[in-house]
Amino acid sequence: MVGKGGIRFYRLVKQGNAFTQPTQLGKFYHGGFERQMNRREASMVLGVRESAPEDKILAAHRKMMFNNHPDNGGSTYLATKINEAKELLTKGN
Repeated sequence: MVGKGGIRFYRLVKQGNAFTQPTQLGKFYHGGFERQMNRREASMVLGVRESAPEDKILAAHRKMMFNNHPDNGGSTYLATKINEAKELLTKGN
């Protein structure tokens, strides 16, 4: 992480924007879940595009559920959200 951050900072210094733009070590979504899940949030949960084919959605769902299933020590809440995301995205295809 220090290497990537250093490279980004070096590039900003070369451009002259080192102290005017905030530096980030990584980018990720800084929010919680919406009350009613939409297609955008569902695609972010599964890590696929909103317009992804059904086989990619199902493969991403399988992988996420394997890692987050309550029987394997995962969260029941996250498993519910992953299933909700799959249902929302496959229903639209």
